[in-house]
Amino acid sequence: MENIELNKDEVLRYLGYKNQPLDENINKLVEDCILEIKKISRVKYIYNYFIITCRSSEISLDNGVIILPGKGIASHLKNSGECVLMAVTLGNLVDTKIRYYEKLDMTRALILDACTTAYVEEVCDRVCSLIEKEYKLKDKYLTYRFSPGYGDLPIDIQKSFLRVLDAEKKIGLTASPNNILSPNKSVTAILGILNNNCNTEINGCYNCNKNSDCYYKKEGGK
Repeated sequence: MENIELNKDEVLRYLGYKNQPLDENINKLVEDCILEIKKISRVKYIYNYFIITCRSSEISLDNGVIILPGKGIASHLKNSGECVLMAVTLGNLVDTKIRYYEKLDMTRALILDACTTAYVEEVCDRVCSLIEKEYKLKDKYLTYRFSPGYGDLPIDIQKSFLRVLDAEKKIGLTASPNNILSPNKSVTAILGILNNNCNTEINGCYNCNKNSDCYYKKEGGK
C-alpha cells in the first residue's frame, strides 16, 4: 500500500495538543518522527467476507466459524446479511523502535507512538476504501469499523478472529494469552455490508469500551 499520508494534526491530537503554539523543537521532532514511521513501517493487511446468521444473543458467521456475542455487535450488524473481518499491522520494527527510544529519549518515544497510532488508523481507512469500492459497484456500502473490545464485544474473541483470517500466516499477526495484538500497532475490525437503502450509526464514542474515561472525549474529541 503506497502513498499513505500522515496528517500532522492527527499526531498532535493524539499528543494532546489543542491549537496551542507549538515549540519549534517539538514541531521538528514531530516531522522527523512522521518521516521515520513511514520509513520503518511494513504495512500488511488482510480481509475476508462472511455470511451473517443472527441468533438470540449472538452473531454467527459462516455457520459458526466464529461467534460474535453481545448487543453492540448485534446492533451494528442488524441491517447486514454479510460482513467483512479485517486486520491491519505496521509490523514488528515499529514496536522495536519505540522500545528503543523509550530507553534513550522518552519524548521521541511518545511522539513516535502517537505517529504510529495515527498511521495505523490511516491505513485502516485506506483498506476500508478499497473494500467499499468493490461494493459500491453493487450499490452496497460499509458500516464503520467495530473492533473486539468495543462495547460488550469481548476482547477474548481476538484469537478466533485472527484464526479465521489466517492472519498469523498471511500477515504475521498474533494475539497474546491476554489478547494483546502482536505487533502492537495493529487493528482488527468488523464491517457490516449494507444495501443502499439502509442506514447505520455514525462511528463515535457510544460503542467504545473507553467511553467513560476517554481522554480525547474529555478534551472535546469524538
